[in-house]
This record gives sequence, structure tokens and C-alpha cells, in this order.
Amino acid sequence: MAEKKPGASSKKKSVRPAADPVELKMQRDTFVHTFFKKGAEFTEDLLRENERLRREVVDVEEQNTKLRTQLKSDQAMRELLKKIEFLEREKQKLLTQVHEVEAVSTRFSTRYAEMEEELSTLANLYVASYQLHSTLRPKLVLQHLRELLAQLVGARAHAFYVANEARTELVPVTSDGVAHERLPRIPLGASNPDLKNAGLTAIIERVFLTGVEHINEARLAKPQGLAKPEDDAPVACLPMRIDDAIVGVIVIYSLLEQKEHFVAVDYELFKMLGAHAATALMGTLLFANAEGRLPGFEAIEHLRSAVGGMK
Repeated sequence: MAEKKPGASSKKKSVRPAADPVELKMQRDTFVHTFFKKGAEFTEDLLRENERLRREVVDVEEQNTKLRTQLKSDQAMRELLKKIEFLEREKQKLLTQVHEVEAVSTRFSTRYAEMEEELSTLANLYVASYQLHSTLRPKLVLQHLRELLAQLVGARAHAFYVANEARTELVPVTSDGVAHERLPRIPLGASNPDLKNAGLTAIIERVFLTGVEHINEARLAKPQGLAKPEDDAPVACLPMRIDDAIVGVIVIYSLLEQKEHFVAVDYELFKMLGAHAATALMGTLLFANAEGRLPGFEAIEHLRSAVGGMK
């Protein structure tokens, strides 16, 4: 037996009783179960959080995709608007050019129509002048005069008056559309030539004495009937001239139904007829008085001498 050392305590140390193995195993199993349960729960929470984050990532990506698409769409829209603005400017330029071309085309068309009208007028005047001076036969000259008034002027009823040699009265020499025997002889100097709203004979006399044509546009709107030409107002009266002398009057009583008014070419024809009708009529009368004989060499020599003496 060992000896006690001096100073050593006489009390014995208390010893913890040994744990029960079964209880330890149960505690260990409970700890492990609790640990793994919490780990599983934690893992499940991590998985759920990961899934939530993954969905958020997908949502963010979708939003980014939409934003990129919208940005591209906005950019395309801006480019499209710029293109539309550019096309609008081009359209305005083209419209301006079209309007300018149309204006030029209109001017050319107007000028072309004017030239056509002028050429038509010249052609009518040439035809009229040629027909009047193409013959010296009285019958043909009078026929040409009637045809010119009917075809070129549109006269339905008309007559030609010529002053007699003493210039005391106007005598109707030909007519169309009105019986010749109904046309009166018109004494000269019996009425006032300045009388307004005068009857037919006074109007014809005034035109002969003054040399001023009479155009009655208001008469064109009235019915074209001609019951009494000697009492009805004429549509037009035109003086016939040779140089400065008035030798007769062309009287137009009425026009064809399709002739509603006089146009520019009609007034040119009036001037031509006023000058050339008298020359044609006087020429054919002189030719008729000469019994259809043309002047011989002596007359031509006399004319040449007379012309030479006028230099």
C-alpha cells in the first residue's frame, strides 16, 4: 500500500458516472437526423432560391430582349420616318417639276392652238380671195360670194347691194336665203345716217354713207326666222370698198342655227370681203360690159405707159 504524501487532501475526487451507450446512440442519431434534416431543408431553400433567381434571370433576359427589339424597332421607325420625310421632299420636287412642265405644256398648247387658228384663218382668207379672183364670169363670181358667206361665215340669208352709177340708190344684185324680188331698192340721202335703232333700209344706207360696218351681236340670240327682211334688223352690214370709195353693202340677215356668235376669223373675213368682193364684182361687171373680151396688147401698152408716167 502506497503511502500518502504529506499535505495531500484526505477527500476523494468525485467521478462522473459513465453515460449510457444507448442514450448516446439515440442522441447521436437525433443529432444526425436533425443535421441532415436541416441540411435538406437548407438545400431545398437553396434550390428554391436558385430556381427563383433563374426565373428572374430569364425574365430579365426576356425584358432585355424586348428592350433590344424595341430599340431596334424605334431605330427602324426613326429611319423609316427619315425615309418618309425624304420621299415627301422628293415628291414635292417632282410635283413642282410636274406643275412647271404642265405650265410649259399649257403655254405650248395655247400657242399651238393660236397658231392653228391663225393658219386656219389664213387658209380661209386665201381660199376666199382665190375663189373671188379666179374668174371674171359674173355668174361664177356671184356664186362664189354666196358660197363664201354661207360656208365660211355661216350666213343663211344675205344679199349684196351695189350703188348705181349716179350713186342715188343701192340696188340688190344677188341674194341667198331670201327672194330677190323682196329686196327693195334703197334711196340714198333720204334718211339720217346717224339715226339709232333705225330700220333695215336706214341701217344699210348709213353703212354705205359712213363706211362703218354694222354688227348686231344681240340679233344672234333671237330666232333665225326671216318673215320680212325689209323690216327685220340685220345681223351684219359690211361696206364694200374700192380704194377709198364705198361701192356697195353686204347685208347678212340671219345665220345658220349652229352659228351662235361671230369669232375672230369672221371679222377678218368681213374685212377681206369688204375689200375683195367689190373688186371682184366691179371686175366682172367691166368684163361683162366688154362682152367678155380681154384687153389686147394696146391696152397693156397704154397701162404700161400710164404706170411709167406716174414714177
